[in-house]
Amino acid sequence: MDTLFTLMSPSALLVACLIAAASGMVKGIVGFAMPMILVSGLGMFLSPELALAGLILPTLVANGMQALRQGTRAAWESVKSVRVFLCAGLIFLLISAQMYRVMPENVLLLLIGAPVVFFALIQIAGVRFRLEKPKRSIEMAVGAFAGFIGGFSGIWGPPTVAYLTALNTPKQQQMRVQGVIYGLGAVALFFAHIGSGVMRPDTMPFSLALVVPAALGMWLGGKVQDRIDLETFRKVTLWVLLIAGLNLVRRALMI
Repeated sequence: MDTLFTLMSPSALLVACLIAAASGMVKGIVGFAMPMILVSGLGMFLSPELALAGLILPTLVANGMQALRQGTRAAWESVKSVRVFLCAGLIFLLISAQMYRVMPENVLLLLIGAPVVFFALIQIAGVRFRLEKPKRSIEMAVGAFAGFIGGFSGIWGPPTVAYLTALNTPKQQQMRVQGVIYGLGAVALFFAHIGSGVMRPDTMPFSLALVVPAALGMWLGGKVQDRIDLETFRKVTLWVLLIAGLNLVRRALMI
């Protein structure tokens, strides 16, 4: 606890926990956006490095739960079905994670904020892509792109969702495949940022502190899922993300 308060004030930690709970609740309701909410929300008052460190463990736990919801055999079948995506994503995630330490803070803020703004705008606009069948070259390219932006931002969900939606993947399978991709990506992100120095003895307690509120939020989101208009809630979430992303871009341009 003393280590945590050398990084931030008690009030800042409380706000971070509330953001983690909110991100978990959104994921429990709509199945996505947890890393985007965490990195955008935490990035409003913490350094990009600390925001990234904070999201790693809550994201790992949440996506592990999502990936294993139908059991280990189903999860393994999902791994095999997207192995090209996973391999390409892993390679580029490891590369971009090591670039993190040499980037100026304004560049980091821009690289984190810009994808949030871009993907929020695309989903608000209702842009949809269509593929008749999986193509290895496209799967590799999307996986590489998702891994590259994921390495320094912790966000790889939007390109993943866009690709699976383009293939018209059934809902249950899509949720499981997303969980597998995000979960394995979170494991890779954890080890990559041990190497980069983002995850270290003074930042890891902060990430651990956000696991419980994020998990509680996810549980609560699952409870209220059937009681609200999911499409309206999804759109409100995207608008909030858009504003938060624009604020990160503004901070980057003002440094």
